[in-house]
Amino acid sequence: MSKLTFYKYQGTGNDFIFLDNRQNQIDIPQAAIQKLCHRRFGIGADGLVLIQLHASQDFEMIYYNADGSQSFCGNASRCATHFAHYLGIIKQSTRFMAIDGVHEALIAEQQIK
Repeated sequence: MSKLTFYKYQGTGNDFIFLDNRQNQIDIPQAAIQKLCHRRFGIGADGLVLIQLHASQDFEMIYYNADGSQSFCGNASRCATHFAHYLGIIKQSTRFMAIDGVHEALIAEQQIK
């Protein structure tokens, strides 16, 4: 079994598992996403998010629902913005790619810690 470093975020009542995939080494199958997100037998989360490098944007957010399907999630994107800041990818503002296109976000100064 390999070691997986993860971060847990919550945004407006939804919780997410975050993985730093800037090295593009994480390939996680749908069944593994379902197990990780399982509330009783996994980490427990509404979804799983990979943060990856992107050629023309600050980063890319890959979002998976707890069932392993891919989509966009606004609350996860808020958390992704904070996570990207934590990782040093962004400062206060960003343009990032998601499944439905480019998004912009700004971190309010009092939220940066």
